[in-house]
Amino acid sequence: MRILKHAHNTDGIAVELLDLSDERERLEREQRTLSRKQHGSNNYEKQRRRVAECHADLRRKRSDFLHKLSHYYALEYDLVAVEDLNVAGMLQFGSNSRNRASAAWRTFLRMLEYKYEREGTHYVPVNPRGTTKECAACGVSSEKPIWVREHSCPSCGFTADRDRNAAYNILVRGLKQIGAGCSESTPVKTALPTGNASVPVKCVIEAGSPVLTARSA
Repeated sequence: MRILKHAHNTDGIAVELLDLSDERERLEREQRTLSRKQHGSNNYEKQRRRVAECHADLRRKRSDFLHKLSHYYALEYDLVAVEDLNVAGMLQFGSNSRNRASAAWRTFLRMLEYKYEREGTHYVPVNPRGTTKECAACGVSSEKPIWVREHSCPSCGFTADRDRNAAYNILVRGLKQIGAGCSESTPVKTALPTGNASVPVKCVIEAGSPVLTARSA
């Protein structure tokens, strides 16, 4: 399974995965160069520092993106409900891209949790079981392969993007956990690790506000 988006919320807005392919290609080039240097030589040490700089650049850019996105959610919304995923299990899969996305999602959740605690608002992890199968309109569950990206309920006919339907279910579960109901007076947001809307990462990095950027586009 391929991770498509970093976050998807009940507004139908999804944030793209952070593209660090150029940085990773640079790291791989520098590592290949390092492998050709004589271990312990001055040239080896210089190249080793270049490799370390590439690693630091990757960490800095990933952290900056996650901090800005989590900061936006924590300041703008009173509650965020998220899937309490088994990220440790996801990291056992062979795909490097999936592993990186899974690790970034767990880091994102940690940032959300402490920022919501700091703001005195609600961070609610919910059981992810059946969130994509369950119809947000009528509650009937139906099986759908992972490649089917639209929810179409065979019972009530409700249709929606697969991840937006799941986001509604996660929101309802989160509100139930804190003993609240949906109301217009309480702005809420849900976040999911996948989605297929189109808010570029650049919007988050440059403006720190995916929603405002999307509305102005």
